[in-house]
Amino acid sequence: MSDDTRADQTHRASEHNGGFAVVDTTTLFQGRIVGVREDVVRMPDGSEAKREIVAHLGAVVVLALDDHENVVLVRQYRPAVRAWLTELPAGLLDVADEPPLEAARRELAEEAQLSAATWHTLLDLHSSPGFSDETVRVYLARDLSTEDRPDGFVVEHEEVTMTVTRVPLDAAVTSVLAGEITNAAAAAGVLAAAAARANGWQGLRAADLAWWTPDAEQAQQ
Repeated sequence: MSDDTRADQTHRASEHNGGFAVVDTTTLFQGRIVGVREDVVRMPDGSEAKREIVAHLGAVVVLALDDHENVVLVRQYRPAVRAWLTELPAGLLDVADEPPLEAARRELAEEAQLSAATWHTLLDLHSSPGFSDETVRVYLARDLSTEDRPDGFVVEHEEVTMTVTRVPLDAAVTSVLAGEITNAAAAAGVLAAAAARANGWQGLRAADLAWWTPDAEQAQQ
């Protein structure tokens, strides 16, 4: 890429993002799930700053609600925080070309051995935008039925000791507010489900929406 082309792209990016633009980027580490890069960001006043960014594949989370308004919760050990956490069924977007909704269906079957006839997009989240580009979509899944795990799926590592329970939605809200559910996507999903129920489940978004991107966000403004 020529210097003139790079300068033109930087200029257009700056206009698109209110004066902010990435003028250089360097990959510091690339792992299987995450990578770390260093971006040089030009500010609206012309100054520049280096920012270390954790690049992430993205993830899907499922707020599965049964006919009695019980939430399906899983409890598993998380090495990063060295603790057992109560969460919603979830997983990475780590299968090539798999649509996010299909990933959510797969994760619900793998972790909770459930399928759902009714799906909606409940939330789109940036889990920690101060240092990571991870985007998470929380789906609302209803009209549940039992489902076998997908062929070829092997339960291993932390999932061997994972447990699955159902609790009333109101009890899950209480657990969030009491600090007992601290997983960010789980807490947000539980509170969003309670808010959606209070609104009579009106205004829920379609389950097959395109994945969030900065361009898509800009187009809505």
